[in-house]
Amino acid sequence: QVQLVESGGGLVQAGGSLRLSCTTSGRTFSTYAMGWFRQAPGKEREFVAAISRGGTTTYYADSVKGRFTISRDNAKNTVYLRMNNLKPEDTAVYYCGAERNATAQSMAIMSDMDYWGKGTLVTVSS
Repeated sequence: QVQLVESGGGLVQAGGSLRLSCTTSGRTFSTYAMGWFRQAPGKEREFVAAISRGGTTTYYADSVKGRFTISRDNAKNTVYLRMNNLKPEDTAVYYCGAERNATAQSMAIMSDMDYWGKGTLVTVSS
């Protein structure tokens, strides 16, 4: 069993930055591709970014490309999402997901993951 715990959410003004972290339990972190997803009020959960097992390949939703950066530290069992130039439309609960049988790109079209965290709320004020 893998447990994912997100942190780093909060309230920020438009144009500001936040860094989300997702720390996992267990010793198998490096065997999972990792992704960030978000769900805004009244909307379905959507893909944000993903990173391959070794961290060499990343993939982003068009809406965040150039503003968000996903990275991972396998020694710390942690995946990060650096979010710059935040916009009010980025307001959502952000979830991390772990999927063993995926590439960074394929995570963008997957509706479910092997494991999900409980999410962290990001609110961007205008």
